[in-house]
Amino acid sequence: MSEKNIHGRLVIITDLDGTLLHPKTYSYADASPALELITIRDIPLIFCSSKCSAELEVYRRLLKNRHPFIVENGGGIFVPDEYFTFVVEGELRSGYRVIHLGTPYDEIRRQFVSLRARLRIPVRGFGDMTPAEVSSLTGLAKHAAVLAMQRNYDEPFMFPDAPNRVFLQAIEDSGLHWTEGRFFHIMGNHDKGHAVRILKGLFEHEAGPVRTVGLGDQLNDLSFLRIVDKPILVRREDGSYDERINIPGLYRTQGIGPEGWNEAVLSLLLNT
Repeated sequence: MSEKNIHGRLVIITDLDGTLLHPKTYSYADASPALELITIRDIPLIFCSSKCSAELEVYRRLLKNRHPFIVENGGGIFVPDEYFTFVVEGELRSGYRVIHLGTPYDEIRRQFVSLRARLRIPVRGFGDMTPAEVSSLTGLAKHAAVLAMQRNYDEPFMFPDAPNRVFLQAIEDSGLHWTEGRFFHIMGNHDKGHAVRILKGLFEHEAGPVRTVGLGDQLNDLSFLRIVDKPILVRREDGSYDERINIPGLYRTQGIGPEGWNEAVLSLLLNT
């Protein structure tokens, strides 16, 4: 039976890295009790990540997740075909209706390289790296690093030292945007919040009002934490919280990563 209350069906929307997944090991083991309860209650669990679709498919299989998901900081929404009783407007691809919200990766990459050359700032993106380098930077296994490099809408990048504000401003001046999670990301005119609004609208078109819970830990989560009914900020590995995320009604976990995720979701569900 689906989880419902007077506000409508509950939908949980979550970031992955540093939130549901441990920031170093990428394990979700500490969140297992909450994940089991979500499954028992048939609550939609929506991944909303900076990860690309190839990476998210891995976690969907591991967690037996059959729900829609949001990739690359809101660049695209992947809805399993026939998930809703109505036809979702989007490209039919490999069993999904894909709603494209971001600028294609090739264009993002072209402008990134052009800005770098013009400003002579030594930033490097995933497109400049080998799988071994991405593996070393992220802690991902090499096969997982290969998946992480299969971008469709944004380019993760890093500075050799402190963030260069001239370069970040140049991204904005060029008509593109940037956000920050574990890495900086250059992207088009999209964010997680816009994608969540669209997906929430699809759920409401299907079955009426929904109540949304959002969990994140970094600046790139702010746009969707602002619009959910219950925003939850997960504590970071060093014990801090991202101070840029300070919104009304925000719950801050005591636990770190998946431990904090488990704490917050169990508290919410067991008191609903």
